[in-house]
Parts: sequence; C-alpha cells; structure tokens
Amino acid sequence: MTTVVEPVEAAATAVRAQALGKRYKDKWALRDCTFELPAGRVAALVGANGAGKTTLMTVLAGLLRPDEGAAGVAGRVAFVSQEKPVYRHFTVAEMLRMGARLNTVWDQDRAGRWLERFEIPLDRPCGRLSGGQQAQVAFAVAIGSRPDVLMLDEPLANLDPLARREVTAELLGEVAETGMTVLLSTHVVAELGGVADHLLLLAHGRLLAGGDLDELLARHVVYTGPRSDVPPALGKVVEARHRGGQSTFLVELPEGRPRPVVAGQWAERPVTLEDYVLAQLAATRKGLKG
Repeated sequence: MTTVVEPVEAAATAVRAQALGKRYKDKWALRDCTFELPAGRVAALVGANGAGKTTLMTVLAGLLRPDEGAAGVAGRVAFVSQEKPVYRHFTVAEMLRMGARLNTVWDQDRAGRWLERFEIPLDRPCGRLSGGQQAQVAFAVAIGSRPDVLMLDEPLANLDPLARREVTAELLGEVAETGMTVLLSTHVVAELGGVADHLLLLAHGRLLAGGDLDELLARHVVYTGPRSDVPPALGKVVEARHRGGQSTFLVELPEGRPRPVVAGQWAERPVTLEDYVLAQLAATRKGLKG
C-alpha cells in the first residue's frame, strides 16, 4: 500500500538515509547506512541473504521505525514486499477497488493495463491465482497508486524467466513515462542486466558501495596474466584469484589519473556488475571489509 514518508528537502533526491540503523533485540540488521538516491533512477539494492535489504526497504517505506539515524523519501511511496500480499478471497477486480479506496491518488487505467498486459483475469479470486499471477496483482495495485518512489522487495522471485524479462521491461517503461524512482532488492545479480542504473550494495547491514552504476564500473578493471602477487598496474586490489600459472585481479583504479596501459602477457577487460558485486561480497566473507 502507499505510505507518505517525511519528504526530503531536495527535489532532485528521491530517497535519503543518514546513519540509519535498525536493531532486533541485540542484533543490528542495519547499521550506519548513509546514501542519497537521485530521482528518476532505477536502483538495485543488492546483497546476500540476511544483508539487511528487507529491513532497509521496510524502514524507508515507513513501516518500521529506525533505532538510529533518519530516512526521508520525496512524495508517495508504494512498497511491494517479498510476500506480494493479496487478499485470497478478493477477486482481482476487488483488489483494484480496494486500491482505489485506500490511496489518495489512483489510476485505474494504469493498473488495469498492467493486468491486461500479463493476462490476469479480473473475476478470479486471488487465492486461485498462481504465485506469479498474485505478484502481478500486487504490482498492479502499486503501479495504480502512481507512486513517486516504488520499492520492490525481490520482485522477480515468483516469476518464470519470460515474465521476469517482461516485468522489467514494463517497469522501465513506467519509469520513462512517469519519472518515478524505483528501488528493487535482489540477491540474484543476473536479474539486473539492462535494468538498474544505480547500485546500493549491502553486506552485514552496512553499505559497502553506492552510486551511479556506469561510473562505478568504469573505475574498475580486470587484469589476467601470468601468476603474480601484484597486478600489472597501480590501483586498489578488490579481488585476487590465482589458479595454476595464471592470476586474475579486479582493481579499482586511482581517481583523476589516466587509465594505465598494460603490455606483455597481461590482458584487461571491463568489469561487469556481477564481477564487482561478487568480488565485494567475497571480500566481506574473508574479513577484508567491515
């Protein structure tokens, strides 16, 4: 459902978190989380299971109070949780009528077009729909509320591969048409190809990295060559892997310097999102990051 969260000051910023923390008894699920998400972006909230993704989204949606820090969201928020909640005894049409009554802003045509696109029957009780179809009903109610910020927790989990591709395409179309900001969480990095343009990477309740995805990846490179203890160019080693007589380094290049040229037996290639995320998460498991 749609929740109005205290607005942020800058219209260019859709979501802001400042030293955000949430504790369950003696365990911190989220700690010292600070970031700003520009408006109109599609942001991927990535991390392993238990990293704090759901807690962060629930706090941002106004459904949980933080124990530390503050959070703000510009405008109306629609949040679809992992369970994709629908009322089992309501028909799909009744779910839309409920959405119209509970939301101060409602776009029946937009919600209806979403359901028509995915061939969801309006007269069928939600309890008789498949898990993927129930997810589409939850998406339709969220889209119909015309949110400024749409938060989706593991949105593609119940969908088949074709539906995943179609849903992501429709979401990008909604962003282009309405200018809304989308924050979607996932632990499956492969789902993000061609979808997200902003990254928030969580591990153990803390933010490891965040920012424009293209800029983030452009600052990194993968080198592969003969076995070595050091990469062939200056930079911060994010990950080093050695197998037989070969070494592979993922390196963060120094800011403000020309991209180094390597020669000899070394080859370089751009870093993919999967490269970057897996290397960062592997470093946390090895105790290299806090």
